[in-house]
Amino acid sequence: MSLLTLLPFIVLIGAMFLMTRSAKKKQQQAADMRNQMQPGSGIRTIGGMYATVKEVNEDTVLVDAGPGVDLLFAKNAIGAVLTDDEYNRIVHGVEHDLKSDADLVPDDASSLTETGDSAAPADDKAVDLGKKDTADGPADEATEAKTDAEPKKTDGDSEAK
Repeated sequence: MSLLTLLPFIVLIGAMFLMTRSAKKKQQQAADMRNQMQPGSGIRTIGGMYATVKEVNEDTVLVDAGPGVDLLFAKNAIGAVLTDDEYNRIVHGVEHDLKSDADLVPDDASSLTETGDSAAPADDKAVDLGKKDTADGPADEATEAKTDAEPKKTDGDSEAK
């Protein structure tokens, strides 16, 4: 057997190795995340339910889903452990306001250039865009004669039936 006949099999085995390696890495990260759960952590289950961890056991997690509602889940059913800010934003609608910690930046630059004097004259003149109004009349006599020579279009109603 030559090396050329073995090359497709080698490539296939290499691709399978790389795919299983990345899948194992993701499983290991998920297991580490589940092992870092502590009572009081906010979680999201794989079904999309948000709750707070009350108790962590070997294979199960007791969560508080609301007032008087305690649920027991398998650890594998926990989809994500959330940070406190993220949990409060999603569940309670509390948004951590980062803007209050920093200086406010205006949306437009007009407030940056204002000097506080309102004595500056305002230009209320119309801007000339180079167009001529049709109300002033046609620009030349040839255009006017051309429009008169053309027959006028009607809505389809004609008196000569």
